[in-house]
Amino acid sequence: MDVEAKQHAHELLERLSADQIAAVLQLLEVMVEPDDEPLTDEDGRATAASREYFRQNPEGGVSFEQVVADLGFTMDQGEVPHRFQV
Repeated sequence: MDVEAKQHAHELLERLSADQIAAVLQLLEVMVEPDDEPLTDEDGRATAASREYFRQNPEGGVSFEQVVADLGFTMDQGEVPHRFQV
């Protein structure tokens, strides 16, 4: 990573609230020190259920629009800022 990118990251961190810093810190810790714990039986069942769902539904999961509607919001309320879109 170049110096400019690190400086930009520092500048962004300075603009965050304490709660946002805590969230970023947790993310960074996971990225630097990944959790190598083995999957639990519950994790294994959830993973198997997910794989089976997508095997039976190759078109994909639930759309963002459906999630927004299911939660009782409108798409205007559920808009994702452009910088977070993939």
